[in-house]
Amino acid sequence: MKDTLRDSDECAIWTGLKISPSRAPCSTSLELVFERARAAYLGLAIGDALGATTEFMMPSEIKATYKVHRKIIGGGWLYLKPGHVTDDTEMSLALGRALLTTGTWELSRIADNFLAWMKSKPVDIGSTCRRGIRDYMLKGQLETPYNEWDAGNGAAMRMAPVALFTLGDDSLMARCAIAQAHLTHNHALSDAACIAIGTMVQKAIFGCNRFELHEITRDLVAEYGSFRFNNYRGNASSYVVDTLQTVFHYLFTTGSFEECLIGVVNQGGDADTTGAIAGMIAGAFYGLDEIPKRWLKKLKSEVREEVDAQAVKLVKISPWGDQNAEEKDD
Repeated sequence: MKDTLRDSDECAIWTGLKISPSRAPCSTSLELVFERARAAYLGLAIGDALGATTEFMMPSEIKATYKVHRKIIGGGWLYLKPGHVTDDTEMSLALGRALLTTGTWELSRIADNFLAWMKSKPVDIGSTCRRGIRDYMLKGQLETPYNEWDAGNGAAMRMAPVALFTLGDDSLMARCAIAQAHLTHNHALSDAACIAIGTMVQKAIFGCNRFELHEITRDLVAEYGSFRFNNYRGNASSYVVDTLQTVFHYLFTTGSFEECLIGVVNQGGDADTTGAIAGMIAGAFYGLDEIPKRWLKKLKSEVREEVDAQAVKLVKISPWGDQNAEEKDD
């Protein structure tokens, strides 16, 4: 696979998932697209900060401790300060910085940023991510070999900047999703999850309805039945199937951004990542005005500002952004 994908048509990657074109409806204004993009990225960070408190807890423990966990208060097993985030947001920001440095997809630059982040001694880093980054450091390896144990959620959690950078080009999104995933995770379930999340974020940004969002999950389940989330059993581990079942269950059984995230993080397990993924999809779907102001205010200011700025810049250099800039110039 080539290091740079933006101008290459030689790096098509097979996937069993159907990808319906994510074209912006005529009624979708420029302002609304940018707003939903910001909401998706901010939703990721908020879900991460909210879920970090209940990570690795059981729902019964959460209920006994908090009744219902609904405030960004930090703590948790990482003893975070309120509003601080974990690897979900930090790896996403590292990926986004790589994209914004040149405005092109350069996998080695993304890997360099992940390596610099790992060397900074982050508060948290998953074992599979650590292994993949170390292999890049020691071997220059940009694609980890297939591993049946790599079906974790560590690649899926960093899809927000990928979805924004590739907005308007579904094929590019799929290729970039898998390329960044394979830096650390090489498994069909992880690949499928990354593409499904990217597709949901992009369609939500363009104003799809709930039925259209649910259709993406049906395509995913049709190809990989293990993702089926009817009769949800409450598993919220770092296994990417458990993660998406939790996200989908609360996304489609609640009626607001706040309800969705509260439901997800009170399920415990890998709550920072389920919260981050739910946050990016629900943020794009419900929009910026539906994100509780108290959560935005609690988010660490440096994180909030960089996430917000990256979202706008990534959309501007996306295929959709390029096209709309040309139309404005005309």
